[in-house]
Amino acid sequence: MNTLKNRIDQRLEKLSSENKPALVPYLTVGYPTVELTVPIATKVLSSGADMLELGIPFSDPLADGPTIQETSFIALENGTTISTAIESVREIRTIDSESPLIFMGYFNPFLRYGFEKLLMDIKSAGVDGLIVPDLPTEESDVLFAECRKQSIHLIPLLAPTSTDERIESACKTAGGFIYCVSLTGVTGARNRLSSGVEELVRRIRAFTDLPVLVGFGISSQSDVDRIGQFANGAVVGSAFLDAVSGADFGKEVETASQFVRGLTRQG
Repeated sequence: MNTLKNRIDQRLEKLSSENKPALVPYLTVGYPTVELTVPIATKVLSSGADMLELGIPFSDPLADGPTIQETSFIALENGTTISTAIESVREIRTIDSESPLIFMGYFNPFLRYGFEKLLMDIKSAGVDGLIVPDLPTEESDVLFAECRKQSIHLIPLLAPTSTDERIESACKTAGGFIYCVSLTGVTGARNRLSSGVEELVRRIRAFTDLPVLVGFGISSQSDVDRIGQFANGAVVGSAFLDAVSGADFGKEVETASQFVRGLTRQG
């Protein structure tokens, strides 16, 4: 387990002391436009989101469902790159220096960019955590070493199909929290949470004291409330992006804010 502490740990400890689940929206960088990324990000963080997961678009996003795939393709058409995402974080940090920011991206673009350079650049911009859904097991130690150098948490993605060996191995290098996937298969808003998610959280907690957050398939305040009964928080991706994509032109920032407020009883 990574024993370093950063903004993620501080925020989750504070929420735990208040007995509140963390709410973490997922925003694809460059969606709906590059120019709107920072205004949406800062608005949702001031509207009740506890952390923000920033997705770096990739042409072959295996773990993502239709909504996030569509936002990725649009973001790529808008010219979004890893450098765009890093610059967006720098801009967010001029407005919000406290909220934890997490990058989620795929292995190949990070490998091409270079692990050492990536971690140095995202650290200097103000990123606190990194999620790589398709990280090969044999590469995890290398990436973990670079993350550790920069006090950035490497956050693993675990699913109901994960073996106990995989869970134990992931927990050894994990920092910040464990990202628990509530549905097998790709992401997307669902009407009903997977029944296997509570069992997965229980299995994970046999190997780590880190907080466990649940993502994939969360779309309502009742989902967030239910997750808060057995886990430490919820990541809301597809339903949040659906709300943004359905916004009237010019109303994207306000729509994003209203959606988050609706999940935190601030609506």
